[in-house]
Amino acid sequence: MSNFELDKVMNILEIESKNWNSPVDTLVNLQKNNPFLVLITTIISLRTKDEVTIKICEKLYERLSKPEDILNLTVEQLSKLIYPCGFYNNKAKQIHFICNSLILNYESIVPNEIEDLIKFPGVGRKTANLVLAEGYNLPAMCVDVHVNRISNRFGYLRTKNPDQTEMRLRKKLPKKYWNRYNQLLVALGQSICRPVSPKCSECPLIKYCRRVGVKQHR
Repeated sequence: MSNFELDKVMNILEIESKNWNSPVDTLVNLQKNNPFLVLITTIISLRTKDEVTIKICEKLYERLSKPEDILNLTVEQLSKLIYPCGFYNNKAKQIHFICNSLILNYESIVPNEIEDLIKFPGVGRKTANLVLAEGYNLPAMCVDVHVNRISNRFGYLRTKNPDQTEMRLRKKLPKKYWNRYNQLLVALGQSICRPVSPKCSECPLIKYCRRVGVKQHR
């Protein structure tokens, strides 16, 4: 979409998102721009509703804030703490392994390179980019299902999956927007631009959106 007014869209999202009270904003605040908390939160959140992730992390971070804290627990104890997130037993093992690796190989500091982060079990490019963006405030292009769906629904991109979307956005999206693009589109997706029957009548971006693939809306 050659005439997509990106600057106006981003400005509107910055203003309107303050009224949505989206779960993504709560999660960002919980993580306190701490790379370790961003990493653990993102692992817990995979295949888990944000509302569930928020409740788990609120309790978890009252007592755990660094790798050493987690290694003071057994895998079984950690598993109980992160229940009922999806695949909590596997995630407890992953988190335990990552914390041990951080202590042994990284002096308890979460690395700030994608290539290092994706070596950890359960960590893909989305999680790695999120750690860089929200933990280190480095330019990173995090793409989840919301970003992938809405970028194509806008007509801004034509891609088939999140990996393609990430690589295309890296080339097309101005770097100044990289970090906020994810947060704002996730907030939009959670509040208005739903996968099925989006609330187009409430969307402040309706005149900028081609509604590609939208068959039914409210």
